[in-house]
Amino acid sequence: MKVIDGGVTSPKGFMAAGVEAQIKYKNRKDMAMICSKAPCVLAGTFTSNVVKAAPVKWDMEILEKGKPVRAVVVNSGIANACTKSEGLKACEETAKKAAELLGTETHEILVGSTGVIGMQLPIEKMKKGVELLVSKLSDTREAGNDAERAIMTTDTLPKELAVEIELSGKTVRIGGMSKGSGMIHPNMCTMLGYVTTDAAISREMLNKAVKEDVVDTFNMISVDGDTSTNDTLLVLANGLAGNDEIKTENEDYLKFKEALHYVNQTLAKKMAADGEGATALFETTVINADTKENARILAKSVITSSLTKAAIFGHDANWGRILCALGYSGVKFDPENIDLYFGSKSGRILIFSKGDAADYSEEEATKILSDPEVTVTVDMKMGEETATAWGCDLSYDYVKINADYRS
Repeated sequence: MKVIDGGVTSPKGFMAAGVEAQIKYKNRKDMAMICSKAPCVLAGTFTSNVVKAAPVKWDMEILEKGKPVRAVVVNSGIANACTKSEGLKACEETAKKAAELLGTETHEILVGSTGVIGMQLPIEKMKKGVELLVSKLSDTREAGNDAERAIMTTDTLPKELAVEIELSGKTVRIGGMSKGSGMIHPNMCTMLGYVTTDAAISREMLNKAVKEDVVDTFNMISVDGDTSTNDTLLVLANGLAGNDEIKTENEDYLKFKEALHYVNQTLAKKMAADGEGATALFETTVINADTKENARILAKSVITSSLTKAAIFGHDANWGRILCALGYSGVKFDPENIDLYFGSKSGRILIFSKGDAADYSEEEATKILSDPEVTVTVDMKMGEETATAWGCDLSYDYVKINADYRS
């Protein structure tokens, strides 16, 4: 696998665009489109929140039907959530306009929204935005970046990448973009993720790869513990790479799944690192757990602990908060038989062992915790299973950003 400079337009046949449609804000791109020159197989996952936004309902219905798709239209600024029948009508009219201009069918157009809950979309502006998007569609690197920037809300940095692999003698690419900075606690944040690939793969195998991988990537991040109404991950495969279609769990499937995992994990980590007000990416790896599920639960319990996140922000080696978070996770273990470590590019130290604080230097611990990427490793000494979760520290700015979000 080779990482290349790119995004959603890197795979063959994919175009994108980002434009200013003034959906809620002025002087910023706020509508995006991803379009394939050929019909695409679709896979995806969505929010577990009972309150689902209209675009989530629209996309879920399309996914369930299992038919090919051609494009995705996304807006930022307004979430189109809690908007009753008007919200679904806005989805339909947006998709209808895109289908008309692209020469395809309404049911082949997916939609996405992110932003403030409870506001209705200005449908005429949405339609005008679709016209602008179609006129600017391009397969250039810049077009992919425009699309990524158009879906950002409180994000401070764009999140995109692309990789290249070889399957049955053909070059295959996978590109991705995502947004998410706050209201991130996916079970399957406000998170939107779009992955494109020119791989030829059956719908069944693509869905299998996506559903299995999301458990250890997007579902292992958290910024604030809030699961959004709009969480969406869509993966589109148009088959234009010309590889032998992947129909079974063969060697090509494993290669594809490994590359997809890298893309998903990288996008997930970028979102965790860009949490609202964050100054550090906070990673927790649980090793030697008795089951994979318990390892996941323990790792997420630590990175979602507000007290632990605050300690990371303060560069304070308060291991008691970590132990506490492990203890209320619901997983049974012997606290006198685990080891805790802090790590970063500045080094790695044992901070807790055999039921008590280890003999470590507070100064060294503070230095480690002052780096922009901090890792906690928990050795459960119960088995052989491992899991990693990603979050961020909790700073003063998180409250400031969210106190003013609707302004």
